[in-house]
Amino acid sequence: MAMQVGEHDSGEDVPMSDINTTPLVDVMLVLLIIFLITVPVVIQSVPITLPEVRNEPTETKPENVSLTVRGGPGGSCEVYWNLTRVTNEELLDRAVKALEEQIKRVGGVENINEENMPEVHIRGDINTPYKCIGGTVFAMQRAGFQRVGFISQPPPGGHVERL
Repeated sequence: MAMQVGEHDSGEDVPMSDINTTPLVDVMLVLLIIFLITVPVVIQSVPITLPEVRNEPTETKPENVSLTVRGGPGGSCEVYWNLTRVTNEELLDRAVKALEEQIKRVGGVENINEENMPEVHIRGDINTPYKCIGGTVFAMQRAGFQRVGFISQPPPGGHVERL
């Protein structure tokens, strides 16, 4: 193995201080090729089909129940049946009573079907804690309502479809 030495002005031999970068570049290119080959193998995903969502306007029927839920002071929950504020017990009582009245109107439980079953429409404030919305949904399902939906504000600019 030999070492190259350069000449100094005074005539003495001095070792060169230049570094040969060719082996470094070769190693970096080999590592780059290895990473390009292995990254697609490491990144995997499970193939799924996402649901197609369409924005459909809500049909308001007179037997539907309209609730508004928002967070109150101190982490409490405020639930409004139409425009009347109700407690959890009043909410459950009113829901049971509304369902019983609908059953009487259609002539009994055997006559209840998809068309005449009342729905619950919940409007929730964007800053409402989840426990308020979840508690309201649970109370309405406990009362016997099977269809609970959420009312949202569509973005400005008209009808939007997400596929």
